[in-house]
Amino acid sequence: MIKTFVRPLRPAKEALIPAIAGFVVVFLSVTVGAAERPDSFADQAEKLSPAVVNISTTTIVSKGPSSDMPQFPPGSPFEEFFKNFGDNDRKRRSSSLGSGFIIDKKGIVVTNYHVIENAEEITVGLSDDKSFKAKVLGQDQKTDIAVLKIDPDGVELTAVEFGDSDKLRVGDWVLAIGNPFGLGGTVTAGIVSARGRDIGNGPYDDFIQTDASINRGNSGGPLFNLDGEVIGINTAIFSQSGGSVGIGFAISSNLAKRVTAQLEEFGTTRRGWLGVFIQEVTPDIAGSLGLETAEGALVSSVNEGSPADVAGVEPGDVIFSFDGNRIEKMRDLPRIVAETDIGSKVSVELFREGKSMTVTVELGELEKAELVGSTGKDADAESRSFDALGFSVQNLTTDLAAELGLDTKLTGVVVTEVVGGGPAANKGLEPGDVIRRFGQRRIETVSAFAQAVEKARDAGRSGILVLVEREGNQRFVQISFADD
Repeated sequence: MIKTFVRPLRPAKEALIPAIAGFVVVFLSVTVGAAERPDSFADQAEKLSPAVVNISTTTIVSKGPSSDMPQFPPGSPFEEFFKNFGDNDRKRRSSSLGSGFIIDKKGIVVTNYHVIENAEEITVGLSDDKSFKAKVLGQDQKTDIAVLKIDPDGVELTAVEFGDSDKLRVGDWVLAIGNPFGLGGTVTAGIVSARGRDIGNGPYDDFIQTDASINRGNSGGPLFNLDGEVIGINTAIFSQSGGSVGIGFAISSNLAKRVTAQLEEFGTTRRGWLGVFIQEVTPDIAGSLGLETAEGALVSSVNEGSPADVAGVEPGDVIFSFDGNRIEKMRDLPRIVAETDIGSKVSVELFREGKSMTVTVELGELEKAELVGSTGKDADAESRSFDALGFSVQNLTTDLAAELGLDTKLTGVVVTEVVGGGPAANKGLEPGDVIRRFGQRRIETVSAFAQAVEKARDAGRSGILVLVEREGNQRFVQISFADD
């Protein structure tokens, strides 16, 4: 079976390719639409490349205890000596490479959060081999964006601007410039393959899909339109082996430019907060509520004292529109709310008990709500959906166990929803099943389960093995990741 998975573009390890033995060049003839494509991208590449930078980071990592270290009984005169020697030996410096781009001649650089994550030192290199030490102005893990600052020290920098990603059309030409595999400035061209992709990277996914070749080390580099505007930040690829197969993903510029502006000004994000938990409106749910189409976001709970609570939003409401923006899918709402100014009063169109109604909500600030614990994201209420596996889970609390008719002494993660026809359903998983182990490791929380699933995907595994308990009986179940 071919293993396929979506993976972030991890920075390329230094000296990953010490030499390139040769290249195979294939020329393709294209006749359709030739009048609309440029004869060459050389002018754009020459103009834009000076604004694209290489980013190298140094991180202190632990190697773990050495198995070759001799063991001595407690109190031995050699114990302390070898203990200190071993401690020093367990740490080393790791270097990685990524990409970025300059958006202000004063030295403001944008890249991916995962490029500079946990970095002790960050160096920004220009296309002319000049390099500068950089500091982090702000970083946002939820959108995988970071903003850096360098001191140009009299050097004239080249900067580029964000464009409007909403104007992109599938089939438009795009250029990716970056630092794949640490090779230095590399230009590739392709088209926009799709827009608005949700790849499970975070709550605000709005990715542009492109077939322009991007690889490890392209992380944080820009995706340009033919007007020389940044319309995306290259972030992830869909790959069988870690190399480009023509399916790459870039953070849309309209999402990125708002986040970068906040990180540059405040050092953190400032997102709008509504204060609801939502779920997808499935065809079955739509039918039971009397809706003609399965769209919108179904409110499952409302945080007490939140903007939604004050405005009169109730569990069971279906949100169709927020501030004039239609909510076609559940995932549209968190992104639109986050992008709306804090304190603004917006109209929210609801469907309740067969009738449409509109309420006015004054948005709060998500970061402040999280700081004081007002978002309701406590460990007991944590839940998660895994689309690639076809089921959802929640922490098994005493109340939930009683509600499901389970032993209230049980601990672990309980299956709350199984998608019909999905991988989990095909293996017989049912709501109410308790997941006790992931492989051979005991699983107690949704967070631990989610981390284990993510590691399995990153490792290129075809699926997961879980120990499921149902009516007192336990069995291992292997569930494959969906191809799409």
